[in-house]
Amino acid sequence: MSACSRRGVLFAATTAFTLLASLPHGPARAADDVLNVLTWCDHEDPELLGPFEQANRVRIHFKDIDSGDATRTILRQSRPGDWDVVIMDETDAPRLAMAGMLQPLAPADFPAAEVPAPIADPAIGSYDGRLYSVAEKYGFNAVAFNRTRVDPADMEDINAIWQPRHHGRIAIYDSYLPVLSYIALAMGLDPAHLHDTDLPALRDRLVTLRASATLVGDMATVQQALADGQVDIVVGGGAWTTAGVGEGGAVATADAQPPATARRPELTFTVPRQGGIRWQHGISIVATSQRKALALAFAQYLRTPAAQARLATSSCYWGMPASPLAPLDDAARAALHWDQQPGYIAASHPYPIVDEAMDGRLHALWDGVMKDSTPVTTTTVTPATDNADDGTAGP
Repeated sequence: MSACSRRGVLFAATTAFTLLASLPHGPARAADDVLNVLTWCDHEDPELLGPFEQANRVRIHFKDIDSGDATRTILRQSRPGDWDVVIMDETDAPRLAMAGMLQPLAPADFPAAEVPAPIADPAIGSYDGRLYSVAEKYGFNAVAFNRTRVDPADMEDINAIWQPRHHGRIAIYDSYLPVLSYIALAMGLDPAHLHDTDLPALRDRLVTLRASATLVGDMATVQQALADGQVDIVVGGGAWTTAGVGEGGAVATADAQPPATARRPELTFTVPRQGGIRWQHGISIVATSQRKALALAFAQYLRTPAAQARLATSSCYWGMPASPLAPLDDAARAALHWDQQPGYIAASHPYPIVDEAMDGRLHALWDGVMKDSTPVTTTTVTPATDNADDGTAGP
């Protein structure tokens, strides 16, 4: 996915630098010249990292993570001091905290008065009464579509994607947990409390949907397919599929020229009345980090309004900033459906936390249907892994 350079908003950049200068610096050791971060692609823009690097005279070294399982594997195999910060879905934090991989956080270091209560809920990133992760960006796995080809009112019903008129015009995001959870909502089930007896019917609904899909693909694939008109609907999509997406599926930052938000206004998304699945990035500090003060400063920087705006409009995918104080213009806010967020949040469910046994059954169900089905065509653009995403790689 191409990344387009952008010019930061002057007042936001000035504010960010002033805030950065006041944040605590790490110990003056050679090792502190580099901060090692496990993250997804939306945290890697130079416009996001540059102000922190300059203010703290440090270089951010990042490694892409493509799933929660990959994050756990990397941390287990690492030596103390290898990694300092991890940015992942908040629902993964308690499991890593239970394994002793994360450093407890002080809530006072992360004021959240302005953050919507369901997003700021400390219970999501806590374990055994202690906080290990704080929210910084969120979005939805629901349905994205081209409103010139699909009636927006039709998409307000979660079951519309099974209508025969959409046969051959659908893409499915290749991420088993959020998409199966979304299908469970369509069946009137609670994704966080699925039982073995629910799985046959869940499989049947997936088989029917798969038969209507032109392709199943990763993030870049479905972005491109919708932008190029290969499909009209992306199941599992959201703002990350449509906001900032231009011709060819390339994502541009908010102030790239021409304005990214003006390119493809027909691409949009919604959270149906029956609900959707809410992904939510959280920031955590690795327990074995030898640069904890610097790691804390970076975590606090990511929650500043200027950094929040850059995260919201990254060149990999857009999403809602946790803080409504992010300085975004009207076009960017419209692309993110800023005014609809209270309703979307109320209707959505956080990523479900399922036990390992159920997780394995869901993954096997997904793989079985995807491998056994014959789509109209299958497209893959730089797949992140050999298997389906576990649902924690970005959206």
